[in-house]
Amino acid sequence: MKIINSVKFIFPGISENERTARAVVSAFLVQLDPTVEELADIRTAVSEAVTNSIVHGYRNKSGDVELHIKLLQNREIYLRIKDKGCGITDVKQAMQPLFTTLPEEDRAGLGFAVMESMMDKLQVKSIPGKGTTIVMRKKLENPICQEE
Repeated sequence: MKIINSVKFIFPGISENERTARAVVSAFLVQLDPTVEELADIRTAVSEAVTNSIVHGYRNKSGDVELHIKLLQNREIYLRIKDKGCGITDVKQAMQPLFTTLPEEDRAGLGFAVMESMMDKLQVKSIPGKGTTIVMRKKLENPICQEE
């Protein structure tokens, strides 16, 4: 796929920056004029991925989160959220709805399910002790042609 435009944003993995990641995605995607629903879905998926990196990846430690956004041909969005946290030992289990490693913090365990439901593709790669990379893709609808 041909890359039309891209941006990489690296930020400290603190909870306040989850909002910043959503804002960066919104600002960058505005050039494609997505629908309100498309933008809301993408923002929510990014929010879930970044929150996972901060809460589960770093577990009260410090570290950076990398957000890479690519605009591909045919209005396809590529998103990669990467951390260098503790990693996930069993990705398949972690992706099951309601599974959480932090039940004492009232975590619902729905992050991956939410991401999967809002994006066209979701891929999770993780190495224990090295970190986790989440890749998501979504194809935007064609813009509505307005009659002149």
